[in-house]
Amino acid sequence: MSMDNHPAFGDFSGGDKEPEAVSRRPKKSTRWDESRPATAPDFLLSRARGSIRTQGVVEQISDPWLAAEQLRSGIHRMVVGALPFDLDKPAALTVPRDVIRADHPLEPPAHYRWNAPRLRAKVVAEDPAPAEHMERVDAAIRTIANSGLDKVVLARAIELDIDPPIDPLLLAARLIDGSPNRDGFVVDLSPAGTDYKGKLLIGSSPEMLVRRRGNTVEAFPLAGSLPRSRNKQVDDEHARRLADSVKNLAEHAFVVDDIAANLAPLCSHIEVPETPELMSTSEMWHLATHIRGELKDPTLSALDLALVVHPTPAICGTPTESAFGVIQAVETDRGFYSGAVGWCDADGDGEFVVSIRCAEINTAGTVARLWAGGGIVEHSDPEEELAETQAKLGTVLRAFGLS
Repeated sequence: MSMDNHPAFGDFSGGDKEPEAVSRRPKKSTRWDESRPATAPDFLLSRARGSIRTQGVVEQISDPWLAAEQLRSGIHRMVVGALPFDLDKPAALTVPRDVIRADHPLEPPAHYRWNAPRLRAKVVAEDPAPAEHMERVDAAIRTIANSGLDKVVLARAIELDIDPPIDPLLLAARLIDGSPNRDGFVVDLSPAGTDYKGKLLIGSSPEMLVRRRGNTVEAFPLAGSLPRSRNKQVDDEHARRLADSVKNLAEHAFVVDDIAANLAPLCSHIEVPETPELMSTSEMWHLATHIRGELKDPTLSALDLALVVHPTPAICGTPTESAFGVIQAVETDRGFYSGAVGWCDADGDGEFVVSIRCAEINTAGTVARLWAGGGIVEHSDPEEELAETQAKLGTVLRAFGLS
């Protein structure tokens, strides 16, 4: 793997090359394809503390456990891509040809600022409609009150038509530019099979599922949220309300306890703060907890660890099986929304983020599907939960030029 000091994700002046690699980049056929930098990445993950981008494909892998074993045995040097919400379904992982890692977030190339067209997108469908989402939330609250279910995360999606078509990487550039921490990702979903051929997952997730560096493992779950306000006084009040909210603190505790319980047996020691911290994005206040441990087994990779902790109660619920069953019964298949996006190398180091604040978009740049969800507990309010999904959708809608 090579290191590159230039942060733009359109620069591939370096990188290891493998002669047997076969590029899977689609043939150029659109106006934006003709002007896109020839070195534009197939995969990227931008984070405040580091970034990675790749180009070209040596192999596609849909079985994440196989990918983890091949990394451990030295067959591959790196795997990048996405895990689905439902791990019984195919993953979208690739062995990249060229890789550039950096210790800073990515800076979108000037091409996507100077030559960017005005985006024209419109909402053509909601799944479910707002009223039905509130009905589902109300039903979930009643179920929680009368069963062993403690929390379930219910999501809704919207469909967009885009005319004229856009370069999907323009969406990624806008999401990175709009993120306070320069968070962003792009993943080719085609390794998951024919249903995902010609589709990308693009987003800006603030939530780290798991990161491994050496023997250190970290997680940074987010659970418990309130929308932000442009009025500073109101915004500060929302932050105080969230920090003191019994409902949101309970929701957050479910997530922290679950992740800690899954990681503790794998660690010689683990550090879990007693109280969460407040963190913010452009649209939301979140409760967050930084979990850190030292691994007993140095052969456990970031991908292994992601498979251990996913899905967390932050995107599924608790108990996991009960919440998962509710989600499967009432929602359209989430696909890769609320899955995980990231990378892992042969040393076991890597990072996976939860795939939220994202859109599945076709490579032609004409159709997109966006999601947002919220954790439902016994004291949830349907109207507040709907407002939370609207605020979370705002991250990606704003990148499309919609409010």
